[in-house]
Amino acid sequence: MIDIPADALGNPSGVAKLNSKTGGLTMNALVASYARLTTLLEGGWYAIPLRLMVGYGFIEHGYAKLARGPESFVNILHAIGVPEPSLLAGLTILVELIGGFAVLIGAFIPLASIPMAAVLLVAIFTVHLPYGFSSIKLEAVTAAGAHFGQPGYETDLLYLAALCALVLGGSGPLAIDRFLIRNHDRSFGESSGRPLEFEDVSPN
Repeated sequence: MIDIPADALGNPSGVAKLNSKTGGLTMNALVASYARLTTLLEGGWYAIPLRLMVGYGFIEHGYAKLARGPESFVNILHAIGVPEPSLLAGLTILVELIGGFAVLIGAFIPLASIPMAAVLLVAIFTVHLPYGFSSIKLEAVTAAGAHFGQPGYETDLLYLAALCALVLGGSGPLAIDRFLIRNHDRSFGESSGRPLEFEDVSPN
């Protein structure tokens, strides 16, 4: 709480000092809020929206291929000259479904990200690269609705960037990886005789 002198409001210099004081408190509050936010980010919570988006996105693409019929995707791969289209179509669908689920729950992300990144790179170089960077190209709006051009590789790069962030920064809280690592550290500490006070019990 700020104590306001009785003559402050009637004195120009007093008002200036009061404004300076309240301004300093406001800045301190902003800095404190920012510090709390960065502490939250350091705890790995940024990974939650990345996992949700990447995991759901991959699962949705894999499910869409199954819903349309895997043979339709095989025909697409054959049309663009991909070798062994039947085999690669099946592998791609499995990577999208299993890899997407692994990212969603935060399990084995460094391993799952390898085939997922491979799928994205193949999509970039075999499909999207000729159409440039932008994935959204509004060409016209008619009575029938908006018409878009062929998508570029922007979305693929965003998925790759999100996967890199998860690999480099960790899968974050509420992840299977975190549970497995803590259990491994606990078992290692017990088997090696390491004192319990050295066990990692931080909330991160």
